[in-house]
Amino acid sequence: MGRNNIWIHIVLAAVLVIVAAFAGAVRKWQKNRKAAPASSTSSQIRDDRPDDGDEAEQNVNKTEVLVRFRAGVTQSTIESIAARLNDQVEDQIEAVAGLEVIEDEDGKDAESVVAQYRALPEVEYAEANSEIKLDHDDRGRKHLHADDEMFFRQWGLFNSGQNGGAAGADISAMRAWTVTTGSDQVVVAVIDSGVDYSHPDLANNIWSRPPIIMAYRDDDLTPEGPVDDIHGFNVNEDNGDPMDDNGHGTHCAGIIGAEGGNGIGIAGVNWNVKIMPLKFMNAEGTGTTKDAIEAINYVIDRKRAGVNVRIISASWGSTAKSRALEDVIRKAGEEGILFVAAAGNASSDNDQNPHYPSSYNLGNVISVAALNRYDELATFSNYGAKSVHIAAPGAEILSTYLQNGFEEKSGTSMATPVVAGVAALVLAQNPKMSVEDLRALLLKSVDQVPSLKGKVLSGGRINAAKALGAD
Repeated sequence: MGRNNIWIHIVLAAVLVIVAAFAGAVRKWQKNRKAAPASSTSSQIRDDRPDDGDEAEQNVNKTEVLVRFRAGVTQSTIESIAARLNDQVEDQIEAVAGLEVIEDEDGKDAESVVAQYRALPEVEYAEANSEIKLDHDDRGRKHLHADDEMFFRQWGLFNSGQNGGAAGADISAMRAWTVTTGSDQVVVAVIDSGVDYSHPDLANNIWSRPPIIMAYRDDDLTPEGPVDDIHGFNVNEDNGDPMDDNGHGTHCAGIIGAEGGNGIGIAGVNWNVKIMPLKFMNAEGTGTTKDAIEAINYVIDRKRAGVNVRIISASWGSTAKSRALEDVIRKAGEEGILFVAAAGNASSDNDQNPHYPSSYNLGNVISVAALNRYDELATFSNYGAKSVHIAAPGAEILSTYLQNGFEEKSGTSMATPVVAGVAALVLAQNPKMSVEDLRALLLKSVDQVPSLKGKVLSGGRINAAKALGAD
């Protein structure tokens, strides 16, 4: 081959390499561009990436508001109003007539959008979608003893004075279990950061949608069709996978219903129950009012579809009052669902400084304060002689956690599922009990505790044995 031909081939080869590299870069850019999600998040969630001045980047976070339209305003009129204001209806909350999630398309702040809707004669109320945070602070009588390997550390269920605690400062769980250890016919919804439904001490007590119940459908959130909600619902991603990536929801679920008597781990207040996981909190433990409402809306839908979900355990809250959240909790009560809520961890008087949702004055809400192993109100716990109803063990509580583990956590978050768990035991014994009767029974089934006098309405700590008539 001549020297000139060699150089020609070398040049051609180099050109081909450059062209191939350029084409590969273009394909990679196109792939990444397609893979990037079209993000639409609440204005309360901050994006910490630096602002590079790109217009598309600036419009990623869109403001969401909750608007309830007056009775008689049709859905077509609502959508016309939203379109006129250059907004869109993101979701219609089916459980509460006229309640809509509106997404702003103009980059306005929440206050401006709320003011815009409040000024309309068709609107009953409008409010911003606020941020919500988890409520955690990082003797001779017949009884049934759990054989779970770490049961001796569960002072809230049986306090013999271990680790210097006050003997008897517990919920009398072992005497309650002589009456019932729970029922797989009772479903408790844990609205939280999701639940690790594969945890070996939880897996047998996780709710699965029966074949006779239709898959969940919300035309606004899942326009592509029904969600295969085999173990609950993930509001963050609008899918049927409520797997926990924070740990808080898994911890709360274990307090309610870790499988008892299986020789491993711990025992829940119920040995047998069905936990319905709902994920609306992210991995950092924050969520929004809108997402909490959509999670409750899901629970109501499943109840109407035939699922025996009777209790919601809600270990979260904020100081922001929401009429929309109040409305959907009220609707849950009308459907026969008890709403057990954490009183909060600010060492504050809720009578003076309300904490929501626990401070909503509704007939299906129970607000729960936290006690330590000495039968004292925990230093972090909120209280309220009128607005906080009952107390339960909530400090140094051992329960299930991520990666098949077990950890101790403290907070009114931990006290709340104790009360939810006792409620589930009562319903296992009395399946047809109304939500009003259930709430009344729980509030009178207490041991009076001196440290709670003038701090909680009942003046006492929940007693499971009394609730079941075991005393």
